[in-house]
Amino acid sequence: MKLITFAGPPSSGKTSVIIKLIEAMAVDVSQIGVVKFDCLTSFDNLRYEEMGVRVETGFSGKLCPDHFFVSNIEAAVEWGLKCGFNTLISESAGLCNRCSPYVQGILAVCVIDNLSGVNTPRKIGPMLKMADIVVVTKGDIVSQAEREVFAFNIRQVNTSARIIFVNGITGQGASLLARHLQGAREINSLRDMKLRFTTPAAVCSYCTGEMRIGAEYQMGTMKRMEFKDR
Repeated sequence: MKLITFAGPPSSGKTSVIIKLIEAMAVDVSQIGVVKFDCLTSFDNLRYEEMGVRVETGFSGKLCPDHFFVSNIEAAVEWGLKCGFNTLISESAGLCNRCSPYVQGILAVCVIDNLSGVNTPRKIGPMLKMADIVVVTKGDIVSQAEREVFAFNIRQVNTSARIIFVNGITGQGASLLARHLQGAREINSLRDMKLRFTTPAAVCSYCTGEMRIGAEYQMGTMKRMEFKDR
């Protein structure tokens, strides 16, 4: 079974891109499964179900979405194999720009919104830097010059990724994306495989439910700023 991981900032169009991708693949949808990782709530499962694509949704709740992803992706692969899928697509919650939901050797796609600002690619960490393919959405709304500057800034962060512009409404560019995903690696398990980058780190009193503000309540892994007087 091929595993493809999708990640990206909130509302960047990940679900729309995946739906157009599945349509462009022109295969039996019963052979494709989707695992949606989210935080509090999601309605994306309804869109997949309308297409006849089988989907499972998991909510991280108060936990870090990256840690939730790592804890459940192996079981997701086992589920996909049990269902007999040829392709399993995982879609991350895509919250902080420090997220890194990619696995070494597994095709990684980052979806980023062209309307988020020309400097946004420089503000995103491993989620963009470690991707194999960067999909840019909503490029039809901006000028050609803005698209080129945006792509240039992506290239400054990730020098090796393939940049593909995809329209999540019309599906333009989805066929090109589908061709690039054909070479995705087939796997039987993720056991003993490694992440491409470490997940965001925080083991502190606030992780365990502390709500009071003050140095005396802060324990564990903490990071403090230094403020200058002038």
